Amino acid sequence: MVLTVPLAALLGAGTALGLVLLALGLSPRDHDGPGDSNTESRLSRLTSARGPVDRRRVALCLAVGVVVGVVTRWPVAAALAAAGAWMLPQVIGPDRDHARRVARIEAIATWTEALRDNLSGAAGLEQAITASAIEAPEPIRDEVTRLAVRLQRSWRLRDALRAFAAELADPTADLVVAGLVMAARGSAGQLGDVLGELAASARAKVASRHRIAAARKRNRTSARVIVGATLTMAGLLALLNRGYLAPFDTATGQLVLLAAGGCFAAAFVWLGRLMRDRDTARVLAGVAAPAEPEVVSR
Repeated sequence: MVLTVPLAALLGAGTALGLVLLALGLSPRDHDGPGDSNTESRLSRLTSARGPVDRRRVALCLAVGVVVGVVTRWPVAAALAAAGAWMLPQVIGPDRDHARRVARIEAIATWTEALRDNLSGAAGLEQAITASAIEAPEPIRDEVTRLAVRLQRSWRLRDALRAFAAELADPTADLVVAGLVMAARGSAGQLGDVLGELAASARAKVASRHRIAAARKRNRTSARVIVGATLTMAGLLALLNRGYLAPFDTATGQLVLLAAGGCFAAAFVWLGRLMRDRDTARVLAGVAAPAEPEVVSR
């Protein structure tokens, strides 16, 4: 079976679109807050956890699939190319997610130290939190500002802290919020010392993540070498020695190519999971802001 250029492009684009949509459906997204397990189905919770689709990224993947389909006339190659354009940046590209997580943990540590220092000169915990919002670190500035605004709007402190924890959705922030909630209930005697220890723990966590990231760079370098060598060899063969790849023009050859591509895809998915950050479980994972928070009478 020898495919014509238009047919190969059409089949490749359709298959690539299906694989990209499948990758979109299976890729994890951050969940802002847990839904009611009694009223929401598992499907609806997964759907609500999805972030907005990056249309430019989808268009780029489809364009890669179409180009490969036109050049090779192999629909399987077009589909694999589109799936690779979607998956490979997460494996061989810069680890932006790690940098974002580390920046947020550092910001939480800095804000915790500022809050500890403000407690000595503030009239109370609420005033210290409001004052800390003025120079809050950039990665958490919006969340801290909303926390201060809620307190100024007469939200109860524990309700505002619950909303703050739900917005950050970070294990380190949960520990800080738990200490503040205990202080709001009058259950923490030395809040300043507790906040200092939590800030030190957060900075130790940042140092640990940096060490882990340094070790993972070797894995990313190895993955780049493997991907680069494989793509270079395939490209040179397709351009300079097309006859060597003639067996892939048949239906059986396409099945063999699909099996080989599936092995590569499974290997890179596994490698991506190995290099993914596995954070500790959240202490306040079930915490969310109440629909109608109680207001303190001033």
